[in-house]
Amino acid sequence: MNAESDIFTRQMSHLGAKARAAAAILARADAQTRNHALRAAAGALRAAAPQILQANSQDMQNFSGTAAFGDRLMLNPARVEAMARGLEEVAALPDPLARTLAQWTRPNGLVISRIAQPLGVLGMIYESRPNVGADAAAIALKSGNAILLRGGSESFHSAGAIHAAITAGLRAAGLPDDCVQIAPSTDREFVAAMLAASGFIDLIIPRGGKSLVERVQRDARVPVLAHAEGLNHTYIHAAADFDMAREILANAKMRRTGICGATETLLLDAAIAPALLPLLTADLAALGCGFRADEKARAIVASLQAATPGDFDTEWLDAILNIKIVDDVEAALAHIARHGSEHTDAIITQDSAAAEYFLKTVSSAVSLWNASTQFCDGGEFGFGAEIGIATGRIHARGPVGPEQLTTFRYVIRGTGQVRP
Repeated sequence: MNAESDIFTRQMSHLGAKARAAAAILARADAQTRNHALRAAAGALRAAAPQILQANSQDMQNFSGTAAFGDRLMLNPARVEAMARGLEEVAALPDPLARTLAQWTRPNGLVISRIAQPLGVLGMIYESRPNVGADAAAIALKSGNAILLRGGSESFHSAGAIHAAITAGLRAAGLPDDCVQIAPSTDREFVAAMLAASGFIDLIIPRGGKSLVERVQRDARVPVLAHAEGLNHTYIHAAADFDMAREILANAKMRRTGICGATETLLLDAAIAPALLPLLTADLAALGCGFRADEKARAIVASLQAATPGDFDTEWLDAILNIKIVDDVEAALAHIARHGSEHTDAIITQDSAAAEYFLKTVSSAVSLWNASTQFCDGGEFGFGAEIGIATGRIHARGPVGPEQLTTFRYVIRGTGQVRP
């Protein structure tokens, strides 16, 4: 270990010890206290909106990426207000810790209860979107977990201003500042220290591009809640309503192109492609979308750019849509299985049997019928916010809210029993 790495390891140990102590206090705090912290933090966010927007302006001035990623980074008054409302919505949710998950009585009279409890200390590594820090802090506090946030260098000033408001909420509720901490450095070596922080961090949550998630999964020495890239598909079945399909696809692709719930590939049934594809591409082109199309699609709309083999495995996070013509629902499902990331996939059809077969068969964390893939969002699920979209198969899948950040323990009540 070099001297610089040793510095970050010591910093992580210091922050981790403080987070562990704060987590113990937070786990004992009642729901009223945790909700008070969230509502007070929401008020602090609104009061600090000018400072937050000024900090974000500084980040935007230093930003040199694509327009789609710039949209992820940019804050405005409406987005600050949305962050504040998100905290209030999380506060209004049922307490995820006040749950007896199961209870039974053994023949010997022992009463065994399975009780929800916090995971402990979370480590959140995210890129670009500064509101992620507020969402993650809200969900962690609601579920009784301390959290260490490490945002990207591009959102450094925004993250600091948002964290100050969260800290104000903690103080108003009498909770330790250390319940929500931010990393002292954007250096990649600090990320390495987080990934090796066994004993301090109980769960690492990466939220960002493919390279970030792959690095975390490769190097972490603590459990990881995986968030794969959003290689999402919208399949328009032969029995789709044309007007509905046009409206849904335009929203699924173009509402916000830089979020993980955006559709990246259109799968269009061959039976309706000659009539519908020209309408769909005209709609999207008018909104500024470009295309990468297979040969069958280009035979219908000759102006479409040809897709390369790698395009169907690309999360564009931009105004680019892959297009493939498929013969039927089986072919659509086969394409999704080969190229998808098990994030979010949708079918548009008036045929309920085809829809139910699609929903039953597709292996995605979230599947939809006659709705935009951009509904894959914790707020839209009624979670108030989300800490990420889990695409793994262990612990949680789909939008991760407060309930998904709890585990359980057993409580046994007896009347003097001893084991024979």
